[in-house]
Amino acid sequence: MKKRSTKEKGQEGERLAARFLKEQGFRILDRNYRNRIGEIDIVAEDRGVLVFVEVRTLEASAGHSPEETIQWKKQRSISRTAEAYIHYKRLEDRPARFDVVAVTLDGTRSTLRHIPDAFELWEA
Repeated sequence: MKKRSTKEKGQEGERLAARFLKEQGFRILDRNYRNRIGEIDIVAEDRGVLVFVEVRTLEASAGHSPEETIQWKKQRSISRTAEAYIHYKRLEDRPARFDVVAVTLDGTRSTLRHIPDAFELWEA
């Protein structure tokens, strides 16, 4: 079996996360949204709430969970990118939250953990 690159693993994790969220009733608004500040893996809507989703994917052999890799700098970047998204799309009146979907790949199997409200908005 060919070893997958980090980028390929990340893309697989994002694909699995988007499918999982759709199955949970989320509406996917954007994937891989980028601006000059940063990137958000998935922007979705869950019962009227904007949800900015960070997807983290690791092999089971990594020795730690994917969500442990989201440090404060990444949270701050996601927060600032989300603020810009909200202003650009004129969605200031909508409630929003930050979720994480942690994907663990183990051969042909995968495990997903959805963590709603995983972190707070970082003020500038």
